[in-house]
Amino acid sequence: MTDRREFLTALGAVGLTGAGLVSSGCSKAGAGRRLDRIGVQLYTVRDTMEEDVERTLERVAAIGYSDVEFAGYFDRTPRQIRAALDENGLSAPAAHMSLELLENDWESMVDVAGTVGHQYLVVPSIAADERTSLDDYRAVAQRFNRLGEQANAAGLALGYHNHDFEFEPMDGQVPFDVLLAETDPALVAFEMDLFWIITAGGDPSAYFRDHPGRFHLVHVKDMAEDGSMVDVGAGTIDFASLFALSEVAGIRHYIVEHDRPADPFESIAASYRYLRGLEY
Repeated sequence: MTDRREFLTALGAVGLTGAGLVSSGCSKAGAGRRLDRIGVQLYTVRDTMEEDVERTLERVAAIGYSDVEFAGYFDRTPRQIRAALDENGLSAPAAHMSLELLENDWESMVDVAGTVGHQYLVVPSIAADERTSLDDYRAVAQRFNRLGEQANAAGLALGYHNHDFEFEPMDGQVPFDVLLAETDPALVAFEMDLFWIITAGGDPSAYFRDHPGRFHLVHVKDMAEDGSMVDVGAGTIDFASLFALSEVAGIRHYIVEHDRPADPFESIAASYRYLRGLEY
């Protein structure tokens, strides 16, 4: 534990605002930039994760993905997960963990992060009964700040992943704006889900410009004209324009996700091909 904590502390010593925590995941190529590291949220392939974690990670790596984001470990130990990642040349910079789990079992989650190699512990949502008012959101923001302080002390970073409900106005304010205002930028990062903010009528580019450096991760998901979720590149979202704001936004990880694809592996393969060819 001590060696692992020392490693994590060295990794994250510069804090959320430092450039040394993680790379940007993009490089120069041709007329513009291209992504050189692309991740996938393993929730997309959860059924095959349930059947065989190791084989699923092998198939993800074979497509070309370099990074994965976990949403559960499917009865594998942290050491088993790390071994499977190493076997396939994968990194797992982030994992989704519930707010309650982080608050109630923090030491264990730090241990998991150190073994698996996570840099970000991302809260995936807020329970419905904990977001009934703006005061509720303010209270959650303070919980995020406390966990963010603990994360920084352990060489980690805390993040929050949005859905659409955070953009539904309450008492003349947008709850997501409250979360941004009430959380310390040095302690709490955000994982912008591009599909859900656009579903709610929000403008991700405006948030990137208005809150520079706050969005360290993005969920790359596309939207058809009818509002349904489709493979990346098959819909209407202008990813090139959004990714052109990566440096302003602070984006360091680009993570493909599709909540309910007809064929998960065909979906993530199509999304990967599109993103590898995208210039911005």
